[in-house]
Amino acid sequence: MSLILLLTQQMSLYLVLVYLVSKTPLFKFFAEAATRLPHKIFIYLIFSGFCIMATYFGEQTNDAIANTRAMGAVLGGLLGGPVTGFLVGLTGGLHRYSMGGFTDVACAISTTLEGFSAGMISLYLRRQDKSELIYAPLLVCLVTFCAEMLQMGVILLVAQPFSDAWALVKQIALPMLLVNSIGAALFMSMVRDQKTMFDKLSSAFSTQALKIAERSVGVLSKGFNQESSTQVAQIIIEETHVGAVAITDREHLLAFIGTGADHHIPGTPISSKITQDAIDNNCVMFADGVNMAYSCSISPQCRLGSSLVIPLRCENEVIGTIKLYEPKNKLFLNINRTLGEGIGRLLSNQILFGRFERQQNLLTQAELKLLQAQVNPHFLFNALNTIAAIIKRDPLKARQLIQQLSQFLRINLKRTTGLVTLSDELEHIDSYLTIEKARFIDKLNVEIDIPDLLLTFRLPAFTLQPIIENAVKHGTSHMLEQGLIRVTGKVRDDLLILEVIDNAGLYQSDNNSEGLGMNLVHKRIQNQFGSEFGIDVDCRKDEYTRVSIKLPYTETQS
Repeated sequence: MSLILLLTQQMSLYLVLVYLVSKTPLFKFFAEAATRLPHKIFIYLIFSGFCIMATYFGEQTNDAIANTRAMGAVLGGLLGGPVTGFLVGLTGGLHRYSMGGFTDVACAISTTLEGFSAGMISLYLRRQDKSELIYAPLLVCLVTFCAEMLQMGVILLVAQPFSDAWALVKQIALPMLLVNSIGAALFMSMVRDQKTMFDKLSSAFSTQALKIAERSVGVLSKGFNQESSTQVAQIIIEETHVGAVAITDREHLLAFIGTGADHHIPGTPISSKITQDAIDNNCVMFADGVNMAYSCSISPQCRLGSSLVIPLRCENEVIGTIKLYEPKNKLFLNINRTLGEGIGRLLSNQILFGRFERQQNLLTQAELKLLQAQVNPHFLFNALNTIAAIIKRDPLKARQLIQQLSQFLRINLKRTTGLVTLSDELEHIDSYLTIEKARFIDKLNVEIDIPDLLLTFRLPAFTLQPIIENAVKHGTSHMLEQGLIRVTGKVRDDLLILEVIDNAGLYQSDNNSEGLGMNLVHKRIQNQFGSEFGIDVDCRKDEYTRVSIKLPYTETQS
């Protein structure tokens, strides 16, 4: 009974030390799967130390040492795996061997086997995707009990004389079996509880971050201003429950929600020194009110007592800050500090995306203007010459052509970067082709074969017109015989395929003038719908040129 009490005291000392360590960042290594070398080294050092301490502080009994060394070997193997467990057991065993006694060899062998066998059990559980059982106290108790039984068996087999070994085992078996098994189970219970706490905190952190990301997505992409900043600040304070949230640009406060909103007024210049330091130095500033004093720069009666300021960056430039506050009667939690830095990165990315999107829209508008500019000059020149030639011999026809030209130019000027119906696009090219037919008299024939069902389909403006113009300008206009242009549309495998076919067969891929219009159409389609859509060209010299336009088709688009 006295031996049980002595071993229990030793075990209790270890558990107190473990409890103290659990309050430090080092303890998280116990709660993580030891798959990387730093984890394995840490576990080896800790549990080898446990084995050595247990031997030193063990109880001398009949030229042997009753101790809790098995706890270190078994736990090292379970948490670190076979190699780590073997090395922990070997280190503890060699140290025990150095202490001498008639059980020195037996204890060295058994301790090594305890660490290795526990490591093999750990490896088996991990391969069976049951690694959570490693942290089950009941299983740890059973493994340690079996390991100690193994040690007693090795002592009986190896230690000499056998009579002394048997007498020793009868004396120490029960105390060591009970204390080591219960101690290892208690240790693992502490690890499991800490691991559960880490998992809950990580889950809570991830959930908060995802909710903020989900609710704020797209808000700042519309612009970094007071309206969008106020929306984002409201979302953040609802999800984090901090005392207050503020967002600034480089010079002014854009939004403020929470405690102190009565005197922190959006639109006013930045007055806080730590905010200005965060902008100027491009670094996170944290005034916790303890290690770094915080006081409101506007009102001495302000109830805010701590502040975290995170720079908002866009293309390596600080464009503003987001600030989280807590009142004087509340500590600033580390999880909110980490979350705040994550929110800063999230908002920075949203602002960057918004800038990119606006620049993309400007580029698209510029490309569309380029298409319009490409169409108007040469077409207008040819149209006016055609009307001038017709006006004397057929004034009525000339008037109709002027109306068609007016309609064509009106549509050209009204077109935006958005989507238009296929019917609108055909109306646009009809005005164009009416004038071109008058210009070439009987040398140009156009056939349009598109089912009425497809006329409501929406596609980017200026999709067909540049292709039709290329077919005339670089195709049929160079023919001596009659030119024919066919425009068809069909649906196949969830694709709308529009084809413009001429009978000239004069397409050249290096033709800069043609390539400009066609490439812009191709690029705009891919930007709108994806890289699997766009334009394909098939040409057989002097026979035909077929331009195929592939667009995604669904019933809701038509």
